[in-house]
Amino acid sequence: MDTNNIGSLSMKGGRNDNFYFCLLEYYPDSKRWFLKSLLPVKDEEVNHNDDAIHAWINNYDVKQLVVDFPLSKPAIECASDAEKKIDVVQEKIKNLLDEDQKLINENPKKYEQERNKADEIVYNRDIFSKETAHHLLSRSFKRRLKKGFLPYWNRTLDFWVWKYYYDQILEMFNTSFDSFGNVSLMVLFRFNYIKRHFPKELELFEANAHIIIVELLRSKIILKKDVELLSDIDLGYETRLETIKKIESKLDIFIYNHDLEILVKNPRAFDSFLLALAGQNVLLKKNRELPDWTMPEETKFIIPDFGI
Repeated sequence: MDTNNIGSLSMKGGRNDNFYFCLLEYYPDSKRWFLKSLLPVKDEEVNHNDDAIHAWINNYDVKQLVVDFPLSKPAIECASDAEKKIDVVQEKIKNLLDEDQKLINENPKKYEQERNKADEIVYNRDIFSKETAHHLLSRSFKRRLKKGFLPYWNRTLDFWVWKYYYDQILEMFNTSFDSFGNVSLMVLFRFNYIKRHFPKELELFEANAHIIIVELLRSKIILKKDVELLSDIDLGYETRLETIKKIESKLDIFIYNHDLEILVKNPRAFDSFLLALAGQNVLLKKNRELPDWTMPEETKFIIPDFGI
């Protein structure tokens, strides 16, 4: 029986955390997905696990792997036409701020009224009722734009993510997407060390757990309360179990009880599982296409679409 698979690896977390290789396998004939393997590796034991990592990739014939940190360099260090793409991003930022200022100048009273309304705390507000880059721009998004795009720190991809996810990520996770602001050099060096044992033909992709969760929420696979409780010290375990069960049901993924227990008990394993869901999108060719100025051939960034 023919199969397709895709692996994932989350390396976020502290030095003493385990990281996990996760493998999803697809059987086209029966249209069924299986969580085939979870391989835990302790950071301090990488030397002893080199053979295990290499064997895992070879034994399962893994051709594609999704990770959660930058695969490309800051904008200024990228393609030969990097400066042209940087100019595109900076012009887009300027246009958004100019449009916002135009609304203020044309009718300052109306602008202030709408601003006050937008600032009201509404607990049941639909976070998808407005795209981040649609006017009125939120105060936090305007501050982010005014800070500017730093080509030696940001990738052009960052601005695209800000446009479509800044407000949602800030509201749900109290953080923002920043290519090199949320990843340590230790993680990059650690991956470069492990990567030496990957086959040359292995294709790498990048994804972001927060974006994946937002898209699961957008597709109504999970609920807002699920997201809010995932990081709760007391209820996180139970919430992860309920969340995984919903994903398993809606995305037709079969998970063995042993692996389910690992996913529930280990947040790092759960993060790798989320990355594998983005990989599922790649195999199904459902991931969104990104504009050329985001340098998609270099970033290999996955924006999943879980619409059912």
